[in-house]
Amino acid sequence: MVQQINKKVLLFVLLLGGFLSILNQTLLNVALSKFMEVFDVSATTVQWLATGFMLVNGILIPVTAFLMKRFSTRQLFISSMLLLLVGSIFCAIAPNFTVLLIGRMIQAAGAGIIMPLMMSVVMFIFPPEKRGSAMGLLGLAMIFAPAIAPTLSGFVIEFVSWRWLFIGLIPLVIIIILLAFKYLVNVSEGSKTELDVQSVILSTIGFGLVLYGFSNAGSHGWDDVVVLASIIVGILVLVLFTRRQLRSSDPFLNVRVFQNKTFTMTSLINIIVTMMLYADMILLPIYLQDGRGFTAFDAGLLLLPGAIINAVLSPITGKWYDRFGAKPLFIIGLLFVIPSMWVVTDLTETTTFTFLMIRTIFLRIGLSFITMPLNTAGLNALPKELVTHGTAVNNTVRQIAGAIGTAVVVTIYSAKATGYADDLTAQGLTEGIAALASIFASSDAYYFMMILAIVALVITLFTPLKKPMSPEKAEELQ
Repeated sequence: MVQQINKKVLLFVLLLGGFLSILNQTLLNVALSKFMEVFDVSATTVQWLATGFMLVNGILIPVTAFLMKRFSTRQLFISSMLLLLVGSIFCAIAPNFTVLLIGRMIQAAGAGIIMPLMMSVVMFIFPPEKRGSAMGLLGLAMIFAPAIAPTLSGFVIEFVSWRWLFIGLIPLVIIIILLAFKYLVNVSEGSKTELDVQSVILSTIGFGLVLYGFSNAGSHGWDDVVVLASIIVGILVLVLFTRRQLRSSDPFLNVRVFQNKTFTMTSLINIIVTMMLYADMILLPIYLQDGRGFTAFDAGLLLLPGAIINAVLSPITGKWYDRFGAKPLFIIGLLFVIPSMWVVTDLTETTTFTFLMIRTIFLRIGLSFITMPLNTAGLNALPKELVTHGTAVNNTVRQIAGAIGTAVVVTIYSAKATGYADDLTAQGLTEGIAALASIFASSDAYYFMMILAIVALVITLFTPLKKPMSPEKAEELQ
């Protein structure tokens, strides 16, 4: 079966679908204030465009292990693209905020399927010693899409109608659907597998509440009753979900993947790196806009060069993973990341735009050595029958880690900003208090991220990560 697959064509179609799906996911981040103005809604209400998308996405990802077992590759990919198309049409014609939000939720349903599907297909059609290169190409789509999204979105909002954020997607999605019908072949055919309804309910409630709780902790505070209740109840439900999976002979989501030490350790590093990545994506624009008075478009331009370099390096580091293994890449990457976090622990009102751009380029170079090799190393360690479960777990972990990282860094920033504002007021300062407090608080929050990077390096040094090898070589060593 695998020999008959045109891997390049298959990978190309998947890459296009993944790119549009991820682009759509990050396209609205700098457009939320515009929607507040257009639909006359509050900041709390408009935030549901991001929060709701993340919740639907996060709830669906654990379900993908079952979906990939039940349905064929073509069925799942085309369905995810159709959901993206329908959601984009809803958003493009939205007469009010409710219709826009419904369209966004439909888009999220498609996005939740596509990423685990892409990773699973790569793991199935490529041998272990070539998966790094293929995953590196996936990384190109995963990294380049959010890299250009803020700049593209800022341009559309500033010079064209906001509706073009969605109208522009529609013909591109249609082209990908047509390409999929013509060229996409089935890697898996699907089988008659019964749906464990109780597991679906537990998964939806558990992951949904945990994601909701953490995503609101930064803005509402950790002492907020709804935040605390969501996180605590969500964790308790996930404990019940885990017990059910461990007792099942055919689990909905096989959590036994964590019995594999390499997968567990790479997942732990993945959590830390994702927390850092999401936190930096939140914190740097806050510093630039609230502390320095730059526009969202300026912030997007600052992030763009580093993200493009990250995307370009992703296929290259994928090939290096195949050649050298994961551990040396992780160490090199973290030796770029740690100084990149350290140099922004002393931000001032005179820190230059150019300095921050160069720093972000160094950070992104470091991340290119880590992100996709990390996913590949963890999944490579699993037997083939657990790969779909591994990709679902992997992507779920990243969603939760991103929510936690954002919540923690916003909490640190908010607490420090309030403290600095009080101190500056007590010193008799009357102007520019909010901007200075924002600058000092951003610096303190970066200390937390630098500590995370050091912890990731320590874990990497003590994690046994073998170089990938072909099945033939593995048999020779047995």
